[in-house]
Amino acid sequence: MSQLTEIRWHARAGQGAKTAAQTLALALLAEGKSVQAFPEYGPERRGAPLRAFTRISDTPIRRHDGVTEPGLVVVLEPSLVHETDVTEGLLSGGAVLINADERPAELAAGDVHCIPADRIAADHNLAFANIAMLGAVAAWLGAPSLEHLQDAAVRTLGAKASNADVRAAVAEGYAWPR
Repeated sequence: MSQLTEIRWHARAGQGAKTAAQTLALALLAEGKSVQAFPEYGPERRGAPLRAFTRISDTPIRRHDGVTEPGLVVVLEPSLVHETDVTEGLLSGGAVLINADERPAELAAGDVHCIPADRIAADHNLAFANIAMLGAVAAWLGAPSLEHLQDAAVRTLGAKASNADVRAAVAEGYAWPR
């Protein structure tokens, strides 16, 4: 992982982008990284497009501005690629991880990886793709460890889902991008 890594998450309100950004940050914090995780809301209603962000560094993060040049973009809701340029500001050499079976035409160029996170979530009795995408993000970054990420996901979700299902969905997402 480089000195400062910035991730932008695209989703609709209620799909868990904020939760995923924060869960990733908690797992990385457990490994001694400096982190920030925060959402950016448009209209505050369920289903409205939103962005969330995660910053990761080996040293303290002193910035408190928005993420405009992410090294990684995570798209939880694939229909958003028809509405907005999810690759806006993506650093050269950056990548896009999208919850999809096939690459959308709007993302024809660049380093794009499709993860069937909706299917993975459904296979593990989970309502949203964010947990499986968390695993894919950690694998892509090379951090945090699968165990730390699973622990953070279980802590974050609490009694909302079976611990075994959460751990399995994170692990399956973690194995996908290879």
